[in-house]
Parts: sequence; C-alpha cells; structure tokens
Amino acid sequence: MKKFLAILISMIMLLTFVAACDNGGGSGGDGTIKVDVFWYTYADTFLASVRNAMESQLADISSINATQHDCNEDQATQTEMIRTAITRGTDLLIVNIVTTGSEETAMAIVDMAKDADLPIIFFNREVSDAVINSYDRAVFVGTDADEAGVMQGEAVANYLLKDGNIQKYDLNGDGEIRYIMLRGEHGNAEAWGRTFYSVTKANELLASAGVKLVPSVANETSTQYEDDGISNYFLMANWSATTAFDLMSTAMAAHSLEDGSIELILANNDDAALGAINALIEAGWNTGDAGAPMIPIFGVDATDVAVEAINGGRMTGTILQDGPEMAKVILMLAQNIASGSDLLSGTSGMNLDSGVSKIRIPYAIVG
Repeated sequence: MKKFLAILISMIMLLTFVAACDNGGGSGGDGTIKVDVFWYTYADTFLASVRNAMESQLADISSINATQHDCNEDQATQTEMIRTAITRGTDLLIVNIVTTGSEETAMAIVDMAKDADLPIIFFNREVSDAVINSYDRAVFVGTDADEAGVMQGEAVANYLLKDGNIQKYDLNGDGEIRYIMLRGEHGNAEAWGRTFYSVTKANELLASAGVKLVPSVANETSTQYEDDGISNYFLMANWSATTAFDLMSTAMAAHSLEDGSIELILANNDDAALGAINALIEAGWNTGDAGAPMIPIFGVDATDVAVEAINGGRMTGTILQDGPEMAKVILMLAQNIASGSDLLSGTSGMNLDSGVSKIRIPYAIVG
C-alpha cells in the first residue's frame, strides 16, 4: 500500500509539473515559447517595417523565442514551412499568408494548427471570417480593408480643393480629373477597398465643386468586376515598384501628361507610387525641383522613403499603416500564449470586429 501511495503521489506531482509548464507556456522548459513567423515575402517595404519593429520589440521580451521565415511569395513553400515548424515543435504560428482570397488555402493552414492544438495569428493579408471562426485559437491582426481607400479619397479631395489645384490639375478644364490606378493583386481585400473607396470618397467630397475623378484611358479594363466605372479600371502593379515603373513608362509613351489624358495617380501602396515617381522623374516630372512639372501622386503605407518623397516635393500624400503598432499587437497576443492566458486577453480596448476575432489597426492621413 505504501508503495502504491508513493507511486500515486509521484504521478500527481508529475502531472502538476506538466500542467504548470503548459500554463507557463514553455516548450523550452524555461518559461519561453517557440514562435514561428511566416512572411509572404521579405521584399515588401511595409512588411519590412513590421518585421524590423517586431525584431526590435522581441529584444525586450524574454518569453518568446521567434524564428522568421521568408516564403518568397510562394504558397506551397509557406505551407511546407508551416508543416515543418509544427513537426519540429513550435508553440505558436504567426502567418502573413501568401495567397489571399483563397479560403481553401487558409482553411488548410488552420486545420494544420487545429490538429496540432496550436494557436495561430494571421496578420496583414486578410483571411475570411469563416476561416477565423472555424477555430477558437485563431485570430487576425490587420487593418480595415476599406478605411485606407476612404482616407486616400479624403486626402485627394483635400488637396484638390485647396490653392486652386482643381484648375491647376484639370488640364483641359472639363471638370474631370483623369487618374491612373496602380493596383495590388486580384482577390486581395486591401487592394479592392483601396481601389474602389479612394475614388468613391474623393468624388463624394468633390461633388460640391463640380469636379470628379474619372479613369484615364491609360488604365486597363478588368473583366473580373462589374463595370462600376471605378474598380475595374486600373494597371496591375501588384504592390511592386518595379512593375509600377514599367507600367508608368508604358503609359507615358502612349498618352500625354500635358493634354489631360493623365492628371493624377492613385496607388494601392507606396512602393507602387514610388515606382511611378521614378518613371516620371526620368521624363522630367515630379523631380521636386522648383518649376518642374508635377502630377499629384497618392500612396498607402507611409513608408520612410515615401514620407521623404513627400517632403522632397516628389509625392503628394500617403496613408499611414502603422507597422510598429501591428507588431506590438501581434507580440502582445504571443505573450498571452507564453503566460498561459487567453489569446485575446487585454484586447477589449482595441478595434475588434463583432462576431469574429479580428483586430483592426487604424490608419491616418500623411501629407
């Protein structure tokens, strides 16, 4: 009987120890958790700001041992990296998904996390409500897909409505400002929101002045969307400065910047805006020099190089997407896991969607 009791007490102590380790979140055995972060690409300038902020903040967080992964814009690579991290023994998956707009892909990743009983944080590139709601240990940290478009439209209207800018940039005086739209990829909620709402909001605010934005003939027409006069007219820059440079160079070769064919440029992100600016500079426009011709250009992200271009007179405005704040929220959730707390502990004062675990980081106008 004494031997039996000794064994029983030992088993209870062992189970208590295991539970304590689990509550303390420490697969490392020292109170730390292993975290794997999967970036759709290291090449994106905004995401680099999030990653740099995350690495800086991690230096002061002893409970998280993080490994960063560059997925090089390849979903198959990312999926395999996630599978490998699970096999090797991660405690938390943080995923900037490559393929947006594919519920099947996102659900497959969630299913891997669910089968391993691992929490998962998607960020920046949005997944559907259904994906997040399919697993009680899943959350998304990002922005309101439409808010950046609305704010970009406000920035455009504010700029055109001051200092005689309508007359200055409506080159043929017809009450129509013809724009090129440099768009992100198809199927991306951010790209659609920024494309549609920037023009919609600008036109709402410009109506009292008797002027409106209309697509330039330099845009292409997509067959993926209904002809609403806005969202299906664009050049597919795919978030890339290089692609935007080529598209803008081609547009200028076919259409004049002096006859009203192209009077304003809207870009879904700053990299695309800056690519277009580089093409314009080669043509003698937007150099920032006194007396040089200028076409208004608006982006999104407020990257350091974009803000410098605004200050240098080469770019007109952008919308701040707060990379350091996004990193801060993600790591706060990771610390919840490390401490054994609920994943969403401490988020009550944040912008939380109703009915789904999605946290929204607010935007702000710059320029």
